[in-house]
Formats: sequence, structure tokens, C-alpha cells
Amino acid sequence: MEHLHAPWRIEYILAPKPRADQSVFTRIAQSSDDVAHHVLARERTCYAVLNTYPYNGGHLMVVPYKQTASLDGLTEQELLDLLLLTRRCLDALKRTMHPDGFNLGMNLGRVAGAGVEDHLHIHIVPRWNGDTNFMPVLANTSVVPEALQDVAARLRQALADDRAKGDETGGLAAG
Repeated sequence: MEHLHAPWRIEYILAPKPRADQSVFTRIAQSSDDVAHHVLARERTCYAVLNTYPYNGGHLMVVPYKQTASLDGLTEQELLDLLLLTRRCLDALKRTMHPDGFNLGMNLGRVAGAGVEDHLHIHIVPRWNGDTNFMPVLANTSVVPEALQDVAARLRQALADDRAKGDETGGLAAG
């Protein structure tokens, strides 16, 4: 049997476990260290963050500040903001990483695969033709070819540019 090593996972394994009443997303939302947490953009009711343990390069999540497990826990404005930031993130990924497509999704509840069941979030996973190879199929492992801090810096800049363009035109920059 061959062993694959993923030394970056030890950070997660050894990290202090969060309080039971506060999700990892709430802790990130309350932190001011966006670079360390790979936060890409902050809006009024939600933010975008790179997944620290991605399925693919550029895998990010759009998260409401409000900790809720259900869409029913969000106001209409919070739902709208969540989708508008999702669209901005898709546009930024298209401009910076040039994927051939995307997987978008939410896992609501443990049985649906939610790793953080008490704080809903939208996954955005860029996909490229031929990006599934023997690693995820046989080894249940993915290869991410670019460091998270580099991806975060590029996407953060693309989202800031998009925001500035929207401010110049008096509204949100649409894609």
C-alpha cells in the first residue's frame, strides 16, 4: 500500500476545537484577519472565503454572517445578498482561473453531507475539462496546484476591482 501525505491537514487536526455554540464560519466572520482566514470579500450580510480543504483549486464558499442551518433563517435581503455575492465570485473565478464550468451547492443537514451543519453556506467549485483523474477516483485525494494564499490574493483583487467598478457606475457591477 502506498501512502499519500497531506501535511497541511495536521493544522486542522491539532487546532483548538470551536465552542459548540459558535461555528467556524462565525469565528471567521468575527475575525479581522482576512488574509489568515482566506476571506476574499465582505458584504453587508455575507462574505466569501476560500475553502481551506478544497475539492479543487479555487473552491470557495459564500457564507451569511448570521449563523443558521436553514434558508428559512435568512431574511429575503440576506438571501439576495448571498446570491449576489455568489454571482460576483463566479465572475471573479472566470476572470482569474478560467474554469470550464462550476459545481454550486449547499449541503443542508448531516445526512446531506454538511460538514458545518449549523451554518449554511454555498460551495462554488471551479471545474476544468479533464480535472478528474486517478487521484480523486482511486485515492480519494485531490491535487490543488496553487497555494491557497496565492489563489486568495488573486480572487481578492478581482473582487475588489469588481466592487470598484460597481462604485464608479453607481451600482453593483454585474457579470
